[in-house]
Amino acid sequence: MHVSVDQNVCATSGHCVASVPEVFAERTGDGVVVVQYPRPPVWLWREVRDAARRCPVAAISVAEFAPR
Repeated sequence: MHVSVDQNVCATSGHCVASVPEVFAERTGDGVVVVQYPRPPVWLWREVRDAARRCPVAAISVAEFAPR
């Protein structure tokens, strides 16, 4: 899995940061989301997918691939 965020679309709701803080964080100053861990471990994949689905502006992209 590879996770990315379109920072130009991010609405700074913070739902993803609250649900998966191991992967997402808020940028200081404006609260736009940044991806701290673009290739999260398998045990976080479900939570990352849920965060992407729940993003109110669909700013989170998830590319699926098998773990190495």
